Amino acid sequence: MKVNTSKPFYKWEVVLLLWVAFFLNQADRQAFNIVLPQIQEHLGASDSTMGLIAMLFNVFYALTVPFAGYFADRMSRSRQIWVSTLIFSTATFFTGLSGGIFWFILFRCFGMGLGQGLFGPTYTGIIAEYHDTKTRARAMSLHQTSYYIGVITCGFLAGWVAEKLGWQYAFFIFGGIGILFTAVLAWRLKDKPKEAVAVPAAEDGKTEKAPTLFQAIAEIFSVPTAVCMLIAYIGLIFGLNGYLTWMPKYLKESFDLSLTSAGFHSMFWTHAAAFFGVLAAGAMSDRMAARQGGARNRLLLQAAGLLLSAPCIALMGLSGNFVIVCAALAGFGFFRAFFDAGTYAVLYDVIEPKYYSMSSAVLILFGFGIGSLAPWILGMISDAVGLSAGIASLGAVWALASVALLIARSAFFDKDAAKIKQK
Repeated sequence: MKVNTSKPFYKWEVVLLLWVAFFLNQADRQAFNIVLPQIQEHLGASDSTMGLIAMLFNVFYALTVPFAGYFADRMSRSRQIWVSTLIFSTATFFTGLSGGIFWFILFRCFGMGLGQGLFGPTYTGIIAEYHDTKTRARAMSLHQTSYYIGVITCGFLAGWVAEKLGWQYAFFIFGGIGILFTAVLAWRLKDKPKEAVAVPAAEDGKTEKAPTLFQAIAEIFSVPTAVCMLIAYIGLIFGLNGYLTWMPKYLKESFDLSLTSAGFHSMFWTHAAAFFGVLAAGAMSDRMAARQGGARNRLLLQAAGLLLSAPCIALMGLSGNFVIVCAALAGFGFFRAFFDAGTYAVLYDVIEPKYYSMSSAVLILFGFGIGSLAPWILGMISDAVGLSAGIASLGAVWALASVALLIARSAFFDKDAAKIKQK
């Protein structure tokens, strides 16, 4: 049956299809972190070794994203989506069959990193094609909920399945569902016909070529505000990677929780709070940008989010009271959203429009490339002095990252934004 992409509702079917695909994307990614204690026991590995496995996934992911952005601008985005879903779902399934560190690196790190890297910069392009300015923000926001729900759901289900059936079945189930859903994507998800998509033109009337990764990197490093944003983003991802990898194990061991309970609490409080934090921060960001000081006030909100998150992170690692830790997880998630709400709004104020797409690839490349070190570093800290100190230290990283944003607001933003307006 041929898919009619011109029907009014089809643009919302596109969001639904991508919502499910991204839900599986996040569930597959988090399954490893939730059942890490069982895998570690199975391998007889140290914390630093498990951190190394988690690090390598992020490295492969970061290295794949720029190529994904390049191909997405030149080939079929819908095909890239279902191919990437098939790759990461198949890699997830075979992770359950892994019997040694080599196979975990092959399937979990290389296979998952490749598949999810191809997915990352592609889905936003399809949504943007089908949704104009009247519905685009709503469509993007609706799609983003799949991230929170995917992480929370996996936090509970992966732990429950691992306890009832064994850690391997968490990968079999999530991976198997993804493989089956790939067929639905291949059937129903289609690119918008090219004649219906506006193509930007250069001043001479010719179609403007998309910039390369190296051109985008050169552009960002020539703009001080963008450099400060990149530094802050690296700090953000470093903290998130450390938290996502080690918090389930930390809760399990520190408070004698089951895998199911540790997986749920480590993901629920943070991401439920972030859901509401994003809504609040989005409205606050727009209001602050309208006040005296203008758009540079977004940087103040982002810096405040990182600074307010820092003591919450410290409490997550240092408090021996479970209720306080859960409250700290919620505070960490809520204030973290203050940064998320303004990232691209600030970046797009200081770089040319033709770099918008590739700038996200640059952020992910450096953010996840350098931020991938967090699980490994925390693993080594855990082997030396304990996981509590490692998690608490992430608060200092976020506090330092906030300084970069404050410097950008006070010294660079107005000049950089003025240059863009003159072009």
